[in-house]
Amino acid sequence: MKQLKLLALFVIPLGIIIAAVPADRVSQSRLSPAELLQEAGAGVQFIAPDAVADLLVQKDPSLRLIDVRTPEEFDAYSMPGAINIPLSSLLAEEYRDVLHQDAYLNVFYSNGSVYANQAWMITRQLGYENNFVLEGGLNYWFGNILSPREPSQTSPDEEFARYDFRKSAAAALGGGGVVSTDAGTPVVKAAKPAVTAKAKKKPSGGC
Repeated sequence: MKQLKLLALFVIPLGIIIAAVPADRVSQSRLSPAELLQEAGAGVQFIAPDAVADLLVQKDPSLRLIDVRTPEEFDAYSMPGAINIPLSSLLAEEYRDVLHQDAYLNVFYSNGSVYANQAWMITRQLGYENNFVLEGGLNYWFGNILSPREPSQTSPDEEFARYDFRKSAAAALGGGGVVSTDAGTPVVKAAKPAVTAKAKKKPSGGC
């Protein structure tokens, strides 16, 4: 039953998109829906927000953040150094070399994880490597990385260490202040050229 729910949530909505992939874009490593579901269920696509924060603080040149939300949402707020490839434009030829490469650690993100997961599943099914998903999306990023909560006095040392790291990362990345998020479904629109980080504004939506 759980597998059927995962199939309905992740694989079935992608059927039309994946079916539209041109024949010359399909590699020999293309996965079947069952194989794709198995990988998605195992969570192999996720990268922890703390790991991304550390890479950003260290200014690691191998990290490439890819915002799959709408251009309007991207203009309102984007993570440091991110580029915008809306989900509907993911199969555009102009982005093939960005997504099908071995030089960068591509990390998809959206407000939550749904749209970023779909982006990963499309690229993974095409056989593209080095693409991952920011676990929890911007909702988690704002609520836990940029606005960390101080642990209780009885919390283990690891919690305090994590809190200290997040406080330092938030200061370095322009965090501070609790930012709430609203439920909603963004409308995917046409692609927009890459833009550098914008001033902080709360992301809205849950996908």
